[in-house]
Amino acid sequence: MKQQKEKQNRGRSPERERQFQKLKETLQENRELYIRMLKKLVAIDTHDIGHGIGGGLEQKGQEFLIHLLSSMGADAIDVDPMSEAVIEECLEKHQEGNPGHNQENRSNVYAVFRGSEGGRTLIFNGHMDVMPADEADGWTNPPFEPVIRDGRLYGRGAADMKGGLMASVMAVRLLKDAGIPIPGDVMITSVCDEEGGGNGSIQAVMRGLLADGVINCEPTDGKLILAHMGWVFFQVNFEGKACHSGEKKNGVSAIEKAIKVIAALNEMEHGWLLEYQHPLLPPPSLNIGVISGGTAGSTVPGSCGFSTCVHYVPGLMSQEQVIREFTDTVERAARADAWMEQHRPEISIYQTGHGFEMEEAHPLVDTAKEVFEALCGREVSVGGSHFGCDSRLWKNIAGCPTIQFGPGRGEECHSVDEWISIDSYLEAILVYAGLILEWGSQKRS
Repeated sequence: MKQQKEKQNRGRSPERERQFQKLKETLQENRELYIRMLKKLVAIDTHDIGHGIGGGLEQKGQEFLIHLLSSMGADAIDVDPMSEAVIEECLEKHQEGNPGHNQENRSNVYAVFRGSEGGRTLIFNGHMDVMPADEADGWTNPPFEPVIRDGRLYGRGAADMKGGLMASVMAVRLLKDAGIPIPGDVMITSVCDEEGGGNGSIQAVMRGLLADGVINCEPTDGKLILAHMGWVFFQVNFEGKACHSGEKKNGVSAIEKAIKVIAALNEMEHGWLLEYQHPLLPPPSLNIGVISGGTAGSTVPGSCGFSTCVHYVPGLMSQEQVIREFTDTVERAARADAWMEQHRPEISIYQTGHGFEMEEAHPLVDTAKEVFEALCGREVSVGGSHFGCDSRLWKNIAGCPTIQFGPGRGEECHSVDEWISIDSYLEAILVYAGLILEWGSQKRS
């Protein structure tokens, strides 16, 4: 125990130790208030429509956040309406962006709390949109009426990712409640349309938002995430020749043609599994998530289509490679079939995102590890995320050192009875506050 305490205290001044202890005490004194703020945010229905293509209901949630940030004394609050032109510009320049989404009444919110010492700056990045709760009948409680049971807060968006977003806001509140000045500027970014591929953060980075470090607040299962997968969503449509099933010889089944192509794609995926291995990430994968075709059991289907998501590993694979190999595989299977050779499958892409990697040997990562151990009494493990998020945008486009750490479990994202543990939420508030202190106290290079 003595050696552990000496390790935790190494390199920190008595004043910092006093501040860390004050943060812990203040967190316990105000825990019910911080929990209540999260419940209020989860209770606001901010779901997007059709992965953002049909729009999103973020406005009321952003208005609630603006009021909260203003009451906390934010030095500046900027409301940034979503712009299709910005998304298209980013797609052209950086191959990131998902145009064609309904952006009516959708705005990002950026709030700045000025530091007193001019130290290193931090951006906390979170998204206001959540997935729909179309399976509401399967929920134990209504999805937008959050409840706490057995130490868990249940509600749509609790884990993905209003828990992380509110934890970043409450971290600033914790410092203020503890009477501890913020040493370096802190910016809270609450963005729209993340579930549609990250358009909100795309707009934020294209507006030129920068910091010496970025914390993406997505749920990380208690880990420090330094990599995530890239992804491409494909739609493939097939033409057949419809007729009565009793005269099948006179028709062509579009479903059977799709099955041939799916088999070829599965072989491609198997090859990837053998070839690409990443130290922090799972192997690349291809999932046929939706397939539709035909009109009746008595009719040879004249059309069929499937949607698939390909996840690939950054560094070892590129988005361009994935698109090329997917397309080549579909076309090769089509050329081997007399019908498809003359009636080629149509391939389209409806969402993409690059992968993310952050070097572990970086002062931001070191600081995060040290703060976590000092405040939580244990080491944080480093890992990668099987799902993509906005971390890539801050690292790849803005060029900011970026880490991903947030309360909740990734497996709760998009699930029925989505929940976040109260302990993980409060722990994230504490760690974020410690990061603001420790990182902001370092001089800017």
